[in-house]
Amino acid sequence: MTRRQLLLGGGVLAGSLSIGASLTGCGGAAQAAADDIRFWHLLSGGDGIKMTAMIDKANAGNTDYRVKPTVLAWGAPYYTKLAMASAGGRPPEVAVMHAARVPGYAPGGLLDPWDLDLLAEFGVRPEDFSPRIWEKSQFDGQVFSLALDSHPFVMLYNTEVAAKANVLESDGRLVGISSPSEFLEVSRELQKATGKHGLSYGYLGDGAQMWRLFYTLYRQHGADFVLDPGRPAEVDRDVAVDCLEFIKSLLDNTIATKSGDGGTAIAEFASQGSGLLFTGVWELPTMKAAGVPLGAGTIPTLFGTPAAFADSHSFVLPHQATLNEATRRGVYQFVATMLKGSLTWAEAGHIPGYQPVVNSSEYAALKPQADYANAADIINYDPEAWFTGSGSDFQSYFAENVQNVFLGRDKAADGWDAFIKRINSVLAMPNPV
Repeated sequence: MTRRQLLLGGGVLAGSLSIGASLTGCGGAAQAAADDIRFWHLLSGGDGIKMTAMIDKANAGNTDYRVKPTVLAWGAPYYTKLAMASAGGRPPEVAVMHAARVPGYAPGGLLDPWDLDLLAEFGVRPEDFSPRIWEKSQFDGQVFSLALDSHPFVMLYNTEVAAKANVLESDGRLVGISSPSEFLEVSRELQKATGKHGLSYGYLGDGAQMWRLFYTLYRQHGADFVLDPGRPAEVDRDVAVDCLEFIKSLLDNTIATKSGDGGTAIAEFASQGSGLLFTGVWELPTMKAAGVPLGAGTIPTLFGTPAAFADSHSFVLPHQATLNEATRRGVYQFVATMLKGSLTWAEAGHIPGYQPVVNSSEYAALKPQADYANAADIINYDPEAWFTGSGSDFQSYFAENVQNVFLGRDKAADGWDAFIKRINSVLAMPNPV
């Protein structure tokens, strides 16, 4: 019997007593009224403000329930508490989870599947989501997550700098780029225009940033990355090394700084010290607030296959030991309302998962968001495993072995081999949750 099975079975009483007490202070079950829907999420900053506005609107639009949100720290603290609450029988009625983290939770009974018939009652159907997003919502033939969005790794560009560098088309978009050499050429022209750098890309101490760019380029080669428990990782070593070497070639203190972190990259682009920024869509509001003349698109297809790294903020149903049917219906109504009202979420840069919003004239008028909406058709989530996904140890393992490659201290092949060795050691272990 695993630790999870013990908690879900005979250990529920003890777990609920101890875990419930620890979570009550942050909006746990003991504080909830009968008609409350407890909603946990990990969104702060600008995203948190948008989420609060959407929750307030949902609450104002009905009299059957009231959503009570609890915001927990992003990353491992959030996912640990959510797992403990579900296993201990004291979970919220609904929560946000990155879609790539679902494979670590659904198999052991920590999540309940969505009822498609009940969803349809509230106007949400499978065809309302793009194929890649809907495919990711499923595990073992059941739907365990509903994507509020996809948030890909994209390219922002300064239209004024691009015009000065003569790399802007007549329609106001960056010139087409379809090869590594073309990208290097455009980046160098942008550097001449700024006098600083052509590209801002920060990675120091940030495994997520390193992985997002690497995996985008890796998947552009059409290469697979398969992680099966108990078996060595199935990867294309030559492609991986090629990707690492290409990224290293960008970090030459001309195209991009050799050693910068995420904050440095954002500040540089915001102050027009570069023409391009590789970043997540969530940084779009920051650049708009800074007054950057902004264009955006997916990262150019440099290696043949259109691809973009992404994850999704998704709604999940933490397992309920005792299910209140009326409350569960309220959850479905709430989530349907949030999906249909996700134009507000799109203003924060994210691509709504609910396609009727994406296909609306209101979304088409959002610039530059609408210019990278096609990313939803080429997104690639993390390789599926219990230890991958946003805020996971997987991306930390990547940083531990690849950062010195980017800094020029280690060879790309050595860094990659060390990373895969670390991953294979994890694949040999069972899911500890």
